[in-house]
Amino acid sequence: MDTWNAILSRRDVRSFESRPIPAADLDQILDAARRTPSSRNSQPWDFVVVTDRDRLQALSRVWRNAVHVARSAATIALVAPDGDRSSVQYDLGQVTMSVMLAAADLGVGSGHSLVTEHDLAAEILRLPPDRFCAWLIPLGYPADGPLRPIRHPSRRAFDDVVHREQW
Repeated sequence: MDTWNAILSRRDVRSFESRPIPAADLDQILDAARRTPSSRNSQPWDFVVVTDRDRLQALSRVWRNAVHVARSAATIALVAPDGDRSSVQYDLGQVTMSVMLAAADLGVGSGHSLVTEHDLAAEILRLPPDRFCAWLIPLGYPADGPLRPIRHPSRRAFDDVVHREQW
């Protein structure tokens, strides 16, 4: 798939097939995350990839709506330095999109999950005390069929969103 088709095909997937993601594909997705630009090239992140079913089940408890994490083939935890958490959110947003587009390019579905139980996430992932888990990105093959371009996305009209030169 090329980049434009990955953009057109990417959607939030919350129900996954049970088959695993090949290690080489998972590494490619993680490399896309690693290569993401960041403010001043600070790269304020680490990634913990989880494929163990028991650990995925435990991770699904770090937010009340994270049940899909338990059923994913793999979940990537985006980990950042503790402290001023707002300063890294833009960079982590870029990482999220890099992961999701790289996954879509390989036919792998993705979603996202908030983390509200930070202490629990840190315990499950065995994070150092100066780090926190900011987001989870569950991955897997969509249970409802392969990714394909979405012809009529539920999005605001182009002309309602795009302004040229001024509002």
